[in-house]
Amino acid sequence: MNQLQLFLPCAAGVENLLAAEVQRITGIEGKAWRAGVQLQGSWREALQLNLHSRLAQRVLIELQHGQYRSEQDLYNAAASVAWEIWFTPNQTFKVEITAQHSPLQSLNFAALKIKDAIADRFRHKFNDVRPSVDTRWPDVRVYVHLTTDAVTIYIDTSGEPLFKRGWREDKGDAPLKETLAAAMIAASGWSGAEGLCKQGVPLYDPCCGSGTIVIEAAQIACNIAPGINRKFAFQKYLPFQGHVWDGLLDQAEAAITEPTAPVFGSDVSFRMVDFAGRNAERAGVAHAVQLRGGDALQRMPPAPSGVMLVNPPYGERIDVAGVAGVSGAQGRDQREQRRSQFQGQSVDEFGQPVPHPEPGGRPGRDERNDRDSRDETGFEPPRDRSANPGREQAQNAWGEEAADFFPQLAAHWKKNYAGWTAHVLTPDLKLPSKMRLKESRRVPMWNGPIECRLFRFDMVAGSARAKPADPPQP
Repeated sequence: MNQLQLFLPCAAGVENLLAAEVQRITGIEGKAWRAGVQLQGSWREALQLNLHSRLAQRVLIELQHGQYRSEQDLYNAAASVAWEIWFTPNQTFKVEITAQHSPLQSLNFAALKIKDAIADRFRHKFNDVRPSVDTRWPDVRVYVHLTTDAVTIYIDTSGEPLFKRGWREDKGDAPLKETLAAAMIAASGWSGAEGLCKQGVPLYDPCCGSGTIVIEAAQIACNIAPGINRKFAFQKYLPFQGHVWDGLLDQAEAAITEPTAPVFGSDVSFRMVDFAGRNAERAGVAHAVQLRGGDALQRMPPAPSGVMLVNPPYGERIDVAGVAGVSGAQGRDQREQRRSQFQGQSVDEFGQPVPHPEPGGRPGRDERNDRDSRDETGFEPPRDRSANPGREQAQNAWGEEAADFFPQLAAHWKKNYAGWTAHVLTPDLKLPSKMRLKESRRVPMWNGPIECRLFRFDMVAGSARAKPADPPQP
């Protein structure tokens, strides 16, 4: 298994960062595709990527790729795969299917044909004995991706998605995925082969919540592999050799160092700070991150200069707290008014109504394909950037609290954080003008279904906008 075709799905916008990470881990130059990176590698390198990748959502092995026109073509493609070299009929499996402009009428029926093909192959090989299907906790996950005329079949080596590092048990509202936090850190230039972390530059998150960004950063500073404390699906597969995996774990443990740069976090909620502390303990970085309570509008910089990373609260996602928050009856009345608009109807995380299926409970084919495509595999259909409901809802959900919060935050930074570089993840493309700051860089990123930008602000003392010149003296 020295020539495997590997595919690592990731969030859209992270592909080039992931390609650089893959080369750093394996020495192999991967090819960045939309929402993923493809490369040729060995079984050992598949294990290495699971252990060390911070940006990938999974590590998939491509088993079949070809053309199709009907469900029978999918059956034939799946039946031609030598499943018996990967797992046994005593194990369980699950088939998940995604599609991009597929002409098929039912993805559920397509998945059923592939499941039948796998089961029938085992029956022929093992005297009518076949593996069972387990949709909740399968031993083996099979991923199938359909385009207009091509089918690609993968076996998943990760199991649980890679953002589940195994340390986050305490979390607050709308937590940031660890993979997206790592992408923010990489895009800021703090991590990487020649990142600012290795130069000792501090990192600070003034809205740290349960600690996702600062814990990821602290593990980077200590060179702790993100997958060192979790289990993987490949450990149940037939090619798995325990001594090879133990050797990789030994190497990862031997590479752990003392932190190369200080990491700071604070939050207006002391409950969240407590959560972050407990998560840091489980992640093995309690000694490497300094956590404090306090309002982001009042806390002074923990060092003369450094890098700030902020995933700020907004709208119904997380209400703004602290001195910028709307407190008491006024805040409660505003929130109840927003929720009462959609009483009796399902609402999403932004308080916006969720559309119900058409009568009969069967949405159209395009809707069904899009719904089935939004999973953890990273295969997502192209998005219409001119009409992004997720971003529009997020922008509209920003209330008076956020309108007050961001100008005050910018003023606080300009007054007290000269020499710092701030990176803010937001769905609001007008945030720089609201903060009266000029961004030096903007990086497109997707936070789930929401199109965001990671804005970089280079802080200088006083206003970042040019002031008009004084009129000439008579």
